[in-house]
Formats: sequence, structure tokens, C-alpha cells
Amino acid sequence: MNESPDEESSARAVRDLYEELLRAWNRRDAHAYAALFAPDAAMIGFDGSQVRGSEVEGHLSPIFADHPTAAYVWKVREVRPLGGSAAMLRAIAGMVPPGRAEPNPAVNAVQTMVAEYGSGSWRVALFQNTPAAYHHRPELVEQHTGELQQVLREGHGGRQS
Repeated sequence: MNESPDEESSARAVRDLYEELLRAWNRRDAHAYAALFAPDAAMIGFDGSQVRGSEVEGHLSPIFADHPTAAYVWKVREVRPLGGSAAMLRAIAGMVPPGRAEPNPAVNAVQTMVAEYGSGSWRVALFQNTPAAYHHRPELVEQHTGELQQVLREGHGGRQS
């Protein structure tokens, strides 16, 4: 029998799954990143790319091989159960370019992850990385970037809620 975990342990596990996803990106480890997705999951990239879970590794491997990718910094806003075997996480994120110490506001993002529980573990069912352009609202760009700078100053490396 495959029982669903309780709400508190689910929230922690979903947060851990999200954080491991971004840590795998920061390590430039396409295999570890892709292993967190269910085969039928969907990944929607910052540029609008849409990739099936089973194709994530093949999509990311050339990116990591050919580009010096920036590292994520993040702040989780919410983890909310969607039923016994699903949960949604919302976060803000930014990227610190190689050789820099601060996030680049031009690539701030709002991220949503839907996770599903099955066979004793949580896996990514949907990961969407949306640009946080905040058109004509520079104060929101500053707020978003400021929150991420605070996460970096506190040394959480993204482990903030």
C-alpha cells in the first residue's frame, strides 16, 4: 500500500525537492537535475522552452557543456498541498552570473513547481520558470532583487522561507 505522507512532512519534502533541483542546476549536473522529474513531467524554461520530463537531461546537457550558466539563489514563498499526493511550491529566484556576487535583476524569475508523491518519494510533475519583468514597476524589480540579496547576505544559499 502506498500511503500519502502527512501535510507537514510533505511540505518539507517538496521544499527539499525544489532546493535539490536548483542545487543540481548550480552544480551543472544535468543527470541529477533530470532524475528529480517524473518521466511524464513538464518543464517550462525561462525562454519558454517546453520539455517533457524524460527529455530534461538531453535538453540541459548541451547547455551546461556550452554555456557558463549562472547560479540560482531563491526564496520559497509557499508550499501548498493539492491533495494527498500532490503539492505546489511557489518561489522567487534570481541568478548570480559567474564571477559575480550579486543577482542579475534582468533574469529574476518567479518559479512554480508541482510535485507528486508515488512509490515512496516526491518527484517534479511541473516546473515553470517565468521571467519576473514587472513591466513599468521598477520598485518590484528592486524588491525582488533585494530579497535575494538578503538571502545571499545571510548565507542561506537559497534556504529561506
